[in-house]
Amino acid sequence: MTKTALILDHIYSHEKNRADVVYMTQPVGNGKVIDYTWQETLRQARAMAAHLQSSGLTPGARVAILSKNCAHFIMAELAIWLAGGTTVAIFPTETGETIRYVLDHSEASFLFVGKLDTWPLQAPSVPATLPCIAFPLAPHNDFAKWDEIVSKTAPLKGEVHRAGADLAMIMYTSGSTGQPKGVMHSFERMSAATDGIVKNLIETMGDRDDNRILSYLPLAHVFERAWVGSASLCHGKTHVYFAESLDSFIQDLNRAKPTMFISVPRLWQKFQQGVFSKMPPAKLNFLLSIPLVGGLVRKKILKGLGLDQVLVAGSGSAPIPAELITWYRKLGLNLLEGYAMTEDFAYSHNSTKDINAPGCVGVPLDGVQARISSEGEILIKSPGQMVGYYKRPDLDAEAFTSDGFFKTGDQGSQRADGLLKITGRVKELFKTSKGKYVAPAPIENRLNVHPMIEMSIVSGVAQPAAYAMVVLAEDLRPKIQDPEVRAHIEAELTSLLVRVNAELADYEKLRMLVIASDAWSIENGYLTPTMKIKRSRIEAAVDGQVESWYQQSGVVFWA
Repeated sequence: MTKTALILDHIYSHEKNRADVVYMTQPVGNGKVIDYTWQETLRQARAMAAHLQSSGLTPGARVAILSKNCAHFIMAELAIWLAGGTTVAIFPTETGETIRYVLDHSEASFLFVGKLDTWPLQAPSVPATLPCIAFPLAPHNDFAKWDEIVSKTAPLKGEVHRAGADLAMIMYTSGSTGQPKGVMHSFERMSAATDGIVKNLIETMGDRDDNRILSYLPLAHVFERAWVGSASLCHGKTHVYFAESLDSFIQDLNRAKPTMFISVPRLWQKFQQGVFSKMPPAKLNFLLSIPLVGGLVRKKILKGLGLDQVLVAGSGSAPIPAELITWYRKLGLNLLEGYAMTEDFAYSHNSTKDINAPGCVGVPLDGVQARISSEGEILIKSPGQMVGYYKRPDLDAEAFTSDGFFKTGDQGSQRADGLLKITGRVKELFKTSKGKYVAPAPIENRLNVHPMIEMSIVSGVAQPAAYAMVVLAEDLRPKIQDPEVRAHIEAELTSLLVRVNAELADYEKLRMLVIASDAWSIENGYLTPTMKIKRSRIEAAVDGQVESWYQQSGVVFWA
């Protein structure tokens, strides 16, 4: 990849050449929205940058953002960069304990507080001595207000340039396997990755002036930060819409009418289950098989989901079942899977229109090198590679090979055409008492495609055989007290277990399928803020019951 301008250079160009073009649309309640042009976005960012500097922000100092996605998140990041600082974004659903850890570990000098659902539980973890600034949509607080500051502060003038080696951001991982780690990204590497992302999007969608996207996955996570936040700042031709709330999500989608839509596997599955709750899979498949009727049904479903204008849809952050990709493509949605991580600024692999296959996560993006180690681990060298882990040089030494490839921790294989297939996580492999390793992810994907199942884990460390635990689809959970419904669920899942086991090696076969009594959520600690399963947390919660499960005679039962 050739050396290109840094992201701030692109932003100054948009400020000058696209001044009156609307960049962001923010819902503010009661169906009302506020549009922010490039000129207004930079005016507010420049004013806040001047305020940060006048308040004593030193070069390279860390400034934290605790907020759900909103226009002021983007403005605040720009202000931090213009003021000479480094951004530290905190997931808006994090517990007070983690918020305090990140603020202390990063030595944050300021904190921006924005849209939040659980602020009363989080607020006590913010040090009383930390200067805080509230976004317009923040919950009630006594902090200095963004609008008041920018209205009385003269904006910074001219073009502030940052060195390529300067830290742009520290991204704290979502903590699926323990305490979050701070991943450091420089302007040079972040910009190189972002330029590559924009090039990929243009190749996929064309260099359009009417790109639209809904930003709703956490901007604190690398997937949204790179492919939506940074890519829109770099490209300049994408209109970013924000979601107001979970309840208004479909209305938000229909307002945006996105041409590009990215999501995570769990949400793609929930969308599918929402369709199935209105039309059983067998009936839908029959209607889709009728030439004229099938086309009308496809359009109606995609319009109902708010995805009828989408030119390219993406899935990332976790493995997605191949059957789910096939189902969406049958509807006419060009769903492509990608693969990357926080440590390479979400710039690693992506499927293309010409090279893709359900079950594979794509080919290396421009400038990315990939290989498989002798142990089967995927190794990546990316233009977006992190500078290192903040304050953890010990982890840096463990994370890279001697020739600079990052050890992903994922197992996989690479086809001759470059397509990469993920077969599991190295650390998630477990041994049964038979001494054989079991990879849970491929088995979980087989289970997760069933319309009755929202998510699952496969476990069974040191047990005679593996077992699966599943969470039922959301529309089924309120009905489980009905004996007929329970009997139907048990019969369906028993049949599923037989089919799945028929596809597995003897040492992988599942002894039983256990239906979880409660849903797994971010709020109860079973999912990360990006909706990845906290495997060890779930296993620990049921540890006292596992032995008794193996004593039961049935193969499907309720926890």
